[in-house]
This record gives sequence, C-alpha cells and structure tokens, in this order.
Amino acid sequence: MISKENLRVIEHESKELFSKLGIEGEVRVEAGEENAVSISIHTAEPQLFIGDRGQALAEIQHILKFILKKKVQEQFYLSVDINDYKKSKEQYLRELARTAADEVALLKKPKELDPMSSAERRVVHMELAERSDVSSESEGEGENRRIIVKPK
Repeated sequence: MISKENLRVIEHESKELFSKLGIEGEVRVEAGEENAVSISIHTAEPQLFIGDRGQALAEIQHILKFILKKKVQEQFYLSVDINDYKKSKEQYLRELARTAADEVALLKKPKELDPMSSAERRVVHMELAERSDVSSESEGEGENRRIIVKPK
C-alpha cells in the first residue's frame, strides 16, 4: 500500500493539475490494494474532460502519471475517473462480453466486436476467461485492434 505522505503528494499534485486544466469539482484520492491509487472527480462538465471514447480522460491520466513519477519515489498504479465514466464503461463492456459470448455459444459462429483500447479489451478478455463454451482473442493493429469471440 502506498504511504500516506505519497498519497498527500498525489492529492496535491492532482488538484493542482485539475485546477490548471479548468476541472472544477470534488476530487477524491484513495489508496487501494497493491499500490493502486484511484482518483475520482465529480464535475459539472464531464464530457469536456472525458472526450471521445474516453480519450481526453486517458490523456489526463497519462500526463498526471508523468508528473507524479517525478514527485513520488514509490511505484504505483494510477486510475483517474471522471463522474464514474470508467466504472460505467467497464459495466457496459462486461455486459457486451456476456451478450456476445451467449450469442456465439448459441449460434456456434464467431463474433467480431468493435475496435477497443487495450484496457477495454482486457476487461472483455477477463470477463470471458472463465467461460468453457467460448474463447476470445485480439486481432488487428493499432486503433483497429478488436476482439473476436469464438465457440470452443
């Protein structure tokens, strides 16, 4: 678990960056298991900072992690969420995975999902990992990388 002192540094630097970016709202910083730090922001204008398919949010998280690497000597995993966007997206992806898997299991035909980021693909793969009737694999390159759900 990350130290309290480093958690204070993370909170201070996060709030400073968000202020400079014009992100106004409630900011919560929490330490999780295995040196994970989650930052949750609730703001009146979330879409501006989430961007298309979460791209702006991912970039904000990347910039913040870069800043914090110079200030915090401990290794840690950082997750930034705005108005529970990531949480909602993960629930959607899990449901998408289950629905696609049920369809593939019933029809015995592979199903190709839309392109996703590596983090999104990971959620889908993890959701389907325990299923004995289907398998999932990633295909394609770059922004066109997608998951194919196949019957076993």
